[in-house]
Amino acid sequence: MSINESLKEITAISNYYGKNPEFVLAGGGNTSCKDNKYLYVKGSGTSLATITEEGFVKMNRAALSAMWKKEYSSNDDVREQQVLADLMDAREKSEYSKRPSVEVLLHDLFPQKFVVHTHPAIVNGLTCSVQGESALSDMFGDKAVWVEETKPGYVLAAQVKKVLDDYKAKTGKNADILILQNHGVFIAADTIDDIKKTTNYVIDTIKSRIKKQPDFSAVEFDREKAAEIAPAIRMLLMQGDSSVVTFRINAEILALVKDKNSFAAVSQPFTPDHIVYCRHEPLFVPAKEKIDEQYEAIEAALEDYKSRNGFAPKIAAVEKLGIFAWGETKKEADTAADLFMDAIKIYVYSSSFGGPRYMGKDLVKFICNWEVESYRKKVSLSSQRNKRLYEKIAIVTGSAQGFGKGIAEEMADEGASIVVADLNYELASENAKALCEKYGKGKALAIKVNVGDETDVKNMIIDTVLEYGGLDIFVNNAGVLRAGGLDEMDLNTFEFITKINYTAYFLCTKYASRPMKIQNKFNNEYFTDIIQINSKSGLSGSNKNFAYAGGKFGGIGLTQSFALELVPYNIKVNSICPGNFFEGPLWSDPEKGLFVQYLNAGKVPGAKTIEDVKKFYESKVPMKRGCRVKDVARAIFYIVEQQYETGQAVPVTGGQNMLK
Repeated sequence: MSINESLKEITAISNYYGKNPEFVLAGGGNTSCKDNKYLYVKGSGTSLATITEEGFVKMNRAALSAMWKKEYSSNDDVREQQVLADLMDAREKSEYSKRPSVEVLLHDLFPQKFVVHTHPAIVNGLTCSVQGESALSDMFGDKAVWVEETKPGYVLAAQVKKVLDDYKAKTGKNADILILQNHGVFIAADTIDDIKKTTNYVIDTIKSRIKKQPDFSAVEFDREKAAEIAPAIRMLLMQGDSSVVTFRINAEILALVKDKNSFAAVSQPFTPDHIVYCRHEPLFVPAKEKIDEQYEAIEAALEDYKSRNGFAPKIAAVEKLGIFAWGETKKEADTAADLFMDAIKIYVYSSSFGGPRYMGKDLVKFICNWEVESYRKKVSLSSQRNKRLYEKIAIVTGSAQGFGKGIAEEMADEGASIVVADLNYELASENAKALCEKYGKGKALAIKVNVGDETDVKNMIIDTVLEYGGLDIFVNNAGVLRAGGLDEMDLNTFEFITKINYTAYFLCTKYASRPMKIQNKFNNEYFTDIIQINSKSGLSGSNKNFAYAGGKFGGIGLTQSFALELVPYNIKVNSICPGNFFEGPLWSDPEKGLFVQYLNAGKVPGAKTIEDVKKFYESKVPMKRGCRVKDVARAIFYIVEQQYETGQAVPVTGGQNMLK
């Protein structure tokens, strides 16, 4: 097998394990392949789930072997810098733009062609247990080797070298299963099929000894209290302009947050990844009955944590409620939550092997200050920081199709996390899935909502806050239009149109402003926005369309009144009044579109076809075209970015309606 074929195979198996959260979280893990002259190892900061053949770093094996003949400093910081310099020198010249994994020396110690290092929770239930080594010997005999916990990098590689050399001297063969205490499993083989078979053998053998599984079933909890706390934590931990908090609760978490003593079981780190992505110590906050007292307890606990550690926690548990995971981005918050859930799994699995065994304090301190982990954090920083809505949390109602769908897409493209809220949940889910595929997991959420129903609206806001930690932009886009004159319009239709176009705006503003007010309480310089997508029909009357126009006229009145009431909280309330969106289904649907409705209602004198109606309305626009999604999106961006306007009705009509 050529090295190019080996690279293709190691890339495929890297993606296979990297995309499976049972094996790898947060893009961790390491893989490599080799021939006699070169080792190809995963680049530092590269994710197994998405790595390509170009993501591996070509290393000169002779240069790596020469490193074992050198003597390095006994000082941790100096030694690691010396080793890093030699590793960088061991790269082939074509690889100078890449940084190899810190485990490159360890990978080179295995003579086998392929090496895969993963961190399955089921395996770490063994590696992070007090009886791990004896249980390993009982299950695997001499088929696997154990390496005691030690500092990563050169020190770990040196210890592995000794263990592998001793194993070969004792058994006459090369080890292909290496278990690292508190750090996962290495599998080495000459074929990818053998990598898979050996991995499955290890997983299945350990599974057969597991006596208890984690219980992640759903439980009832105080949703409203959680939704009141998340925005407070979000603001208190905000660094710069972005902050995301996600809430997690299940039966296992509920048992752990019962009290501080119960939570102690997961208050120490199991592996280096837990330190890197969810800190070495989660925060525990005692429960308080009154929300203001709860806020005081959270603030005090955060200040104490920061003063002791010099940084903020990634995980904050509130007694009897659940856990809040924080990050600068949605990805970081979800990663912290996922790693903490992984720690819970390890804790439960370890009970089958004598109970949990946490990382030693000296090693924890080393990892917290290790340059390699600082580098990993640096390369993982978002490349989206220059986006206009970077990590803003936004709800767009009526965004399953048409104008709302386009607005949601434009806002997501500028970095926002989007809640696709619509009565058509199936279509909303498809849109949210597409946005996540394009912009990243968790960047969109579908919620079924009838904006005219108060309970639905309230739950929409709570669900959003529990997922993202707060709310920055609420786009009140959902609306309906039924054309008809006085003789044709019945009361039920009139009231339905008014309910969706007018009353729903009140309901949405009532509940959307709640998390925004909480955010203001903890950061009074933070601005948020409620934006009503109104219409040019809200600026001037519309013949035989009075129900729609009346609701939109009233909407501008609400906008101005809401703006005055909410301005003390830095909540800006504005309307955007688009011209006709001729390209969307509202106008162009062949059965229910406005062109059809207006033709049937006789709104355009002399019109005999849909095309006649369309040309009539286009002729009314000075710019001779209908309004487009980008036109409205740019108005939204302007409203969000400016901080000195509220209560305005911004026309986006191609000159058809001008401010007076």
